[in-house]
Amino acid sequence: MCGISGWIDWNKDLTQQEAVINKMMAALIPRGPDDYGKWLSLHCCFGHRRLSVVDPVGGAQPMVRIQGNNKYVICYNGELYNTPELRSYLQSKNYKFQGHSDTEALLYSYMEWGPQCIERLNGIFAIAIWDESEQSLLLARDRMGVKPLFYAPGYDSLVFASELKAMLSHPEILPNISEEGLAEILIMGPARTPGHGIYEGLKEVRPGHLLIFNRNGLKVRSYWALTSQPHSDDLNTTAQKVKYLMKDTVERQLVSDVPVCTLLSGGLDSSTITAFASLAFKEKGYEPLHTYSIDYKDNDLYFKASEFQPNSDSPWANKVSSYLNTISHNCVIDTPQLVSALHDATLAKDLPGQADVDASLFLFCRQVKKGATVAL
Repeated sequence: MCGISGWIDWNKDLTQQEAVINKMMAALIPRGPDDYGKWLSLHCCFGHRRLSVVDPVGGAQPMVRIQGNNKYVICYNGELYNTPELRSYLQSKNYKFQGHSDTEALLYSYMEWGPQCIERLNGIFAIAIWDESEQSLLLARDRMGVKPLFYAPGYDSLVFASELKAMLSHPEILPNISEEGLAEILIMGPARTPGHGIYEGLKEVRPGHLLIFNRNGLKVRSYWALTSQPHSDDLNTTAQKVKYLMKDTVERQLVSDVPVCTLLSGGLDSSTITAFASLAFKEKGYEPLHTYSIDYKDNDLYFKASEFQPNSDSPWANKVSSYLNTISHNCVIDTPQLVSALHDATLAKDLPGQADVDASLFLFCRQVKKGATVAL
């Protein structure tokens, strides 16, 4: 993952506000430990912290491209899974690529189609694109809201960032929580009402939505919504279609210039993903797939079956790993570790969450990162 941040202000010279964007970027270092970049103009500044996955050199951000007399700048967190298709079409329209990153394909897509390019994307993303000649900012979030994106709209300004802690690093964003914000934490938590930013004046770009901010003001609209359709396929057709979709989804997400692994619990979903990933590795002649699983010290002694979880994960994760011939890594966590990780896990999430669940995930991901950068 990466971290993005930015500030639009029609009344300030933002070339003199480098310290502000530096502070916002600093809050996002855990999201992007590999590299950073910033871009400042009179009324717009972008900051980016990068976790390199594809094209470490050619995908540096913020990325700037010039077409005629216009300048376009992108600051982006996410991954596109239809980059080859976009790239092929854009090359046919005479766009000249300087690397093989999805960032460049995304920026050229905006230059070709404008804000409507978002509807053509297959992936997970939080996007900020500045159109210099139009003096216009586009913010967009993926259909499922996998990638976070918060913003604070003002009469003549707008601040945005990937995380609340980065938003609160801006001097004009105050950490004030209203009664409604408290209700989000104490009643809705760990879930949250879509679009709610907890703090006064903060909002979240909703999944499947985009916004445009320019000198005419702010406009927000939905570009996608889930619709229900009658299911008319028979069992065999359904099975084949689901298999195709799963295979296609997994293979598209394996594109990476850094180590890839899967998280394996032995359940249906993680086992299916691991099976398709392992098969793809074998077909491409790669080394065996690495899988990571989590368990708790003495879980074999104290585990109690329930309707929610009739058995522990480890035996099934081991069976799947053995059958698929993956290289298995088992992360064992003890209770004192969970307790000590609660503070760091809460800081990572910015808000109170699920206590030991968040701490477990924090510790698990820290172990995974030692061997892989991308985890399915």
